[in-house]
Amino acid sequence: MTSEFRYEKLKWKQIDEAAQQDRVVVIPVACVEDHGPHLPLDVDVVIVTDICHRAAKLIPDKILVFPTQVNGYDPHHMDFPGTITIKWNTFVEYMLDITRSLAHHGFRRFVILNGHGSNTPLVELIARLMIIEHPQALATGFSWWQIPRVREEIPKFRESEYPGGMAHACELETSAYLAIDPQYVEMDKAVKDIHFPKSRFFAHDLATGGAGPSLGMMEWWSTLSETGVMGDATKATRQKGEQVLQAAGEGLRDIICELHERQVRRRVNHHTPVRTEYGKNMWETGGEGRR
Repeated sequence: MTSEFRYEKLKWKQIDEAAQQDRVVVIPVACVEDHGPHLPLDVDVVIVTDICHRAAKLIPDKILVFPTQVNGYDPHHMDFPGTITIKWNTFVEYMLDITRSLAHHGFRRFVILNGHGSNTPLVELIARLMIIEHPQALATGFSWWQIPRVREEIPKFRESEYPGGMAHACELETSAYLAIDPQYVEMDKAVKDIHFPKSRFFAHDLATGGAGPSLGMMEWWSTLSETGVMGDATKATRQKGEQVLQAAGEGLRDIICELHERQVRRRVNHHTPVRTEYGKNMWETGGEGRR
């Protein structure tokens, strides 16, 4: 089997072989949106793709990386030019069609790795629905900053205030982009923008999983930020970016390795069989509900 891990670069016979090897398919998802005056629109796309490729290079025999899905759910950013948003239900069904196709080809293990905050509950929902539709499949969906190794690494280099210093186009995301493709980062335009109201419950910070110390609430972005930035981008460095990207790649590798070995267990129906007038078990005939 080739060491190529990019799904779209394989031939169809190689895809069939990868399915027979029970490889984990990782699907990066992101969004094209504003990221302040110093970063391009593709921040989420570039970072999540880099993390998936880092993990794949560590375990190329266990993983396939699907092409990054670049558009996501983002209506609250539409006050800033450039943002593209997809209706939440369209996004969910589109992603499910991708996973349905992959399951049809024989794949059973899926990671949907998210790079955009408002996709988070949707990728979790997609993973849940995938398992419901395909009982012999395993699927998980989460954001890259939720990877435990990332959460452990951030306090080692963080200089911005908490909460709020790492929320969007901030110390964290700017550092990561500097490590990946610094030619597109204009650090002379980087700003500190932490203008959302102080709150016990509704602050924003990626180091807490993205929703602040306690609860999450997504208001219109232009009511929370003057520049599109939420956090302190002036504290970003390339070294910090490499540090967090390495942690993310290694952390994703660990998750994939466990998922690759996890047993797919058979469902157990604990209902007492209900006989129809034809003498067959209703659950075997596709009946809905108990009469």
